[in-house]
Amino acid sequence: MKKINSLLIVLLFGYNLSAQNTSAFDTDLLLGKTALFPSAEGFSLLPKAAIAFKKMQTAAKRDSIDLKIVSSFRSYETQKRIWNRKYQRFTEEGLTGPEAIAKIIEYSTLPGTSRHHWGTDIDLIDGSKEVAGDVLLEEHFHHGAYQKLSLWLQKNAVHYGFDIVYTKDSLRKGFLYEPWHYSYMPLAKQFLNTYQAEELIFTIAQDSTLLGKEFITPEFMQTYYRENVLGINPELKQ
Repeated sequence: MKKINSLLIVLLFGYNLSAQNTSAFDTDLLLGKTALFPSAEGFSLLPKAAIAFKKMQTAAKRDSIDLKIVSSFRSYETQKRIWNRKYQRFTEEGLTGPEAIAKIIEYSTLPGTSRHHWGTDIDLIDGSKEVAGDVLLEEHFHHGAYQKLSLWLQKNAVHYGFDIVYTKDSLRKGFLYEPWHYSYMPLAKQFLNTYQAEELIFTIAQDSTLLGKEFITPEFMQTYYRENVLGINPELKQ
């Protein structure tokens, strides 16, 4: 794997990654193969993103919102378990392999391509609100328990370096709208640039334990890269 020089590490992170058992920033981080240890609060983010989040959380609390992370760093292996579980469920329900993959990538990524691998992205809820079942549903953020949270994030998140990733835009392709998914822009923009420059999506080895791998062709990957990896809020691109 190519290493990024130590000066860039300092510029990106402002600290020594060896503190998290990582000797240097490399492309393994972008593929979800570099572990990030959880904080005392239970979430795992790179330090600059974590500091920014804590400031945003404090500001939200002043407006009676309990800003809570329900998903932060996610490893390659965790993402693969999510993928395989969904693929098995959808095919058992009668979908073909390609149909199951199309269903999965409405919201879930191929392992090695998730922004949650980077330690910059978070899924957010208002912990002060009671919601039954799946908390990450669009309905909760528009006319439900998290409507106030959604409006607050739209107005305030950018002041702390965060912005929504998958916008409600009929012209945007790829993953469906996720009003809960925010990214720490100062780092995530740099990481996306590196991901593109290294063409990492085209170097991901075909994992023999990835279900449906026979349908993940070069043609599929090109479309997935263009529509899913790059189908994001334009503010998250350089």
